[in-house]
Amino acid sequence: MARESVVLAYSGGLDTSVILCWLQDEGYDVHAVYVDLGQPCEDREAILKKAHDCGAKSARIVDAREELCRDFAFPVVQWQARYELSYLLGTSIARPLISKICLQAARDVGATAYVHGATGKGNDQCRFQLAAEALEPHVKLIAPWRIEAFRTLFPGRKEMIAYCAAKSIPVKASVSKPYSSDENCLHISYEAGQLEDPMVNGCALVEFGMTVSPQAAPDKIESLSIGFESGVAVTLNGKKKTPLEMVLELNTIAGRNGIGRIDMIENRFVGMKSRGVYEAPGITTLYAAHQAVEQLTLDRDLVHLRDRMAPEVAEMVYYGHWYCAKMDALMAFIRETQKPVTGEVKLELYKGNIVIAGRSSHNSLYDEAVATMEAGGSYNQTDAEGFLRIMGLPGRVQGRARPRKY
Repeated sequence: MARESVVLAYSGGLDTSVILCWLQDEGYDVHAVYVDLGQPCEDREAILKKAHDCGAKSARIVDAREELCRDFAFPVVQWQARYELSYLLGTSIARPLISKICLQAARDVGATAYVHGATGKGNDQCRFQLAAEALEPHVKLIAPWRIEAFRTLFPGRKEMIAYCAAKSIPVKASVSKPYSSDENCLHISYEAGQLEDPMVNGCALVEFGMTVSPQAAPDKIESLSIGFESGVAVTLNGKKKTPLEMVLELNTIAGRNGIGRIDMIENRFVGMKSRGVYEAPGITTLYAAHQAVEQLTLDRDLVHLRDRMAPEVAEMVYYGHWYCAKMDALMAFIRETQKPVTGEVKLELYKGNIVIAGRSSHNSLYDEAVATMEAGGSYNQTDAEGFLRIMGLPGRVQGRARPRKY
């Protein structure tokens, strides 16, 4: 009797290495899919070899780095979307793309189910599953961490680490440093282990992979320029770059200047609070540069409307609602919004700080003749008299009807 085939979203890390072996014990043929999102510290060929050594029926690498930057990260930058004002959504953005690629692989190999290694406590289970169900409404999903028999075998990371040691499966996690990390070209996130104590200094504990500490950064300013076309970063120091090239080079530049470290307590979709430490040097720099061009080129009411909607977009990305009609409409809105956002920004990076040193655009709405505080100019200050009388009318009427005590 033929064994049922499944596709596993395989990272080569602790959880998915254990899951790959467990699935085979449960009677499945496992096809491992490693989605290359620019994880900066991993040996791809070693990961494929590990999958084969663990018994995978097949193992493949799919390079999705450019797609991640172009179609997922850059639109979120255009939205200036930050979850709870801080998190730049580097992991959240990647999960819908991983699901899409794994479903494509499942069709290729004739697999009947899609397996992921997200826990039943975290956000990733939501992102993987909501994306998969939106793309394949009848998809069969297997989430081992939501299966009691799996949790009985592996109640915690200590047991999983011991299991891998017994089977000679190499993993980075250890009992002494058991925090979990997720890496792609946009950022690295760190959680679990000692980071679950909010009083622990996360930036002192974590061995960062993309950034130096601001204290260890060079004691001199590094200058650069970024050019935008319709809200998309296209040039770095005057040279054309693809989205992936832009992110990778900014990671190097901003990383050596201590840019982009975040330590926060966040509210997960499932309702609990969790502690995450992140580093996102390139994307942090792009957020700042993009905002500077917008300040020149977008009118007040449009920016304010976008800013009111941005937290909702961030929430949708964080929760996993990427493939839905509402997100499609919001992305159409931001594409229209960004059409005039073309120009260049000069930045100065210094020990964790980003300073806007200059900005220019042919679409600039900044009119020095109107804005000048000097004598003359094209703005008649007398006009403000009537404007303020009209704006103050409701307050005067209310003040007469309901006098305020002060």
